[in-house]
Amino acid sequence: MLKNEVASADRVFHALADPNRRAMIERLTLGPATVSELAAHLGVTLAATVQHLRVLQDSELVRSEKSGRVRTCRIDPSGLRNAEAWLQHQRTAWENRLDRLGAVLDEQPKESES
Repeated sequence: MLKNEVASADRVFHALADPNRRAMIERLTLGPATVSELAAHLGVTLAATVQHLRVLQDSELVRSEKSGRVRTCRIDPSGLRNAEAWLQHQRTAWENRLDRLGAVLDEQPKESES
């Protein structure tokens, strides 16, 4: 896996580690929302919501657009794809290791045979 792919996965997992950010993602799965709507949903200040959004945008989980004075946020699936690729890489590596371990164990003489 490339270094930038790992860094991207790190940002996604960091972003998802916070319960408020996970709640924002869950809310955005229902459709776009304004920053004010997200703040009200979480029960936190607008400033805190903006900080959380910055982390989610840096991890490519959320994108936002400003129209006049209103900033609207929506899900950006590319961040989840990066995390999914990292998880798949890990799964493949562990499956290969376990297959090799199984092969070694199959080659060991069984106690009843000795």
